[in-house]
Amino acid sequence: MTPPDQSPVTRARTRFGWLRAASDRVPTRWFAAIGTGLFLAATAAFGGLATAAEHEPAVLADGATHRNDQLSIRVERAVLIDEFPDAGVYVEDGERVLALVVTVENEWTQPLPTSPGTSVAKSFTIEGLSAGPDSTARLDDATVGPWLQPGVPAQIVVTWAVDADRFDADQKLTVTLNDLTLYTGSFVTSGQWWTDPVPAATTTVVIEDVGAGA
Repeated sequence: MTPPDQSPVTRARTRFGWLRAASDRVPTRWFAAIGTGLFLAATAAFGGLATAAEHEPAVLADGATHRNDQLSIRVERAVLIDEFPDAGVYVEDGERVLALVVTVENEWTQPLPTSPGTSVAKSFTIEGLSAGPDSTARLDDATVGPWLQPGVPAQIVVTWAVDADRFDADQKLTVTLNDLTLYTGSFVTSGQWWTDPVPAATTTVVIEDVGAGA
């Protein structure tokens, strides 16, 4: 239990301290049938119909940085904590908080928000969790939903409220980092935004359990 004499700022600093995608006569249908037959004969000769190979995400070494046209991201730590309201995430009974500490740099030319549902938040997928992050916050000053300025690295905490028994201490956690595509609006829309996340890289970190974090 946090001592009653600690101020909210002191408690926030204490918790954050733990974290430092051809012919008219021939019926037309004959041409279709002939064409289909020729196509099938050709594909049989060359081994049949092949499915296009799916792109496999790159596997990052520990501590490696993933870069794309929008962001550079390095996953530093994964932490389980009983609660973390100072990071903007709130738990219910039977839940705890899973937090990633990441170093992120905005490689684009415009500031980027990091709050849930934004392109930055969609850059992170946790194996076993269908939903995106519940909150983001700066590690140094506990600012919730911070904006990333171009060319300025920042350490942020990306958090999820999870079932208390979903993850364990010392468990290896797979984090997928997604690339998004820059879309430029025209006609009825205007502006630019990052969308359509596609898995681009994965990294693995070991979860630390810090209990109450204080």
